[in-house]
Amino acid sequence: MASRLAAQMYTIREFTQTADDLADSLAKLSGIGYEAVQLSAIGAMDGDHPHISARQARQLLEDNGLKCIATHRSWRALSEATEAEIAFHRELNCEFVAIGGLPHEYAALGAGGYARFVEEAAPTIAHLKEAGIRFGYHNHDFEFQRIGLGQRTMYDLFIERGGPDFNLELDVYWAVHAGVNPVRIFERCPGRVPVIHLKDKEVVPKDGPVMAPIGEGNLDWAGILPACLEAGVEWYAVEQDECRRDPFDCLRSSFEYLTALGL
Repeated sequence: MASRLAAQMYTIREFTQTADDLADSLAKLSGIGYEAVQLSAIGAMDGDHPHISARQARQLLEDNGLKCIATHRSWRALSEATEAEIAFHRELNCEFVAIGGLPHEYAALGAGGYARFVEEAAPTIAHLKEAGIRFGYHNHDFEFQRIGLGQRTMYDLFIERGGPDFNLELDVYWAVHAGVNPVRIFERCPGRVPVIHLKDKEVVPKDGPVMAPIGEGNLDWAGILPACLEAGVEWYAVEQDECRRDPFDCLRSSFEYLTALGL
């Protein structure tokens, strides 16, 4: 069975600032054994005058036996320049795009902003879908703030009102950090979590809980990974926002742990 692991390149964002750096980094990821990546925070591709185009990035990926299974793009670009974003993803041969959090203009409105975003995002999500591109929302911890009485959170608004095309790029670390069991989310959202983010949470002297390579922390992978399978997760993107040692070594450690479990 082909690997379902991808490297979330935000992990190595400091090593993608130029075309040469990006090429070297992709070669290292391929050498570890990754067959796919999520393109995020790629300095060589950012700005009005990027070092490389989407087509050139795809060629670099293919040269290293990699494919782009997801991106992170801004909501402004997706909503205001949708056709350009569709063309960008077609150049990459990528069929999934996520945003990295709720846009500020919506977040500033609290719970009402979450509901408003679900409603106002629908036409753009439908437009992307028509072009063969699925949309997803990547969480941190703040989406799990309680609203009103009981256990409801702002994330519940996405689950309950987003509909089948509002996919959830669940970051299991941030869910756990917020005190939420990600297994319960997977149980509620079958078919809506095609791509997820994985990292671990380790307790170290003096610093307390920190992000860690998968298998080096305390997340309940024996419970989480079967729930992912049941929910229909297609790609497991390994991401570590902060690394206490070389990030490529962290990505290697996570890869080896997860492949040993059959991913």
